[in-house]
Amino acid sequence: QVQLVESGGGLVQPGGSLRLSCAASGTIFSFYITGWFRQAPGKQRELVARMSGAGSTNYADSVKGRFTISRDNAKKTVYLQMNSLKPEDTAIYYCNLYRRIGVAEYDYWGQGTQVTVSS
Repeated sequence: QVQLVESGGGLVQPGGSLRLSCAASGTIFSFYITGWFRQAPGKQRELVARMSGAGSTNYADSVKGRFTISRDNAKKTVYLQMNSLKPEDTAIYYCNLYRRIGVAEYDYWGQGTQVTVSS
């Protein structure tokens, strides 16, 4: 059974930084695309950043240049370094593992961690 456990959320002032971590268990981590999504109150869940097993990345335009996704396959952990945080970054952040084999999809989510950016 695949489990994802996020940590690192909290309250931070505008302009501050946070580092989110997501530890996976129960699967071969390196096969998956790892991603961070977020959902603000009253809004749909949106992609923040994603990294393939080979290391290619893509980011939402709103976080480019401020957020960095990374992963450690040996530790089965994906990270999201968030700098220059803004109040509009406030949301619940979710870790995601995704893999597609033919028509079969494997899509796993963490429980979410709250990030609040406020003075």
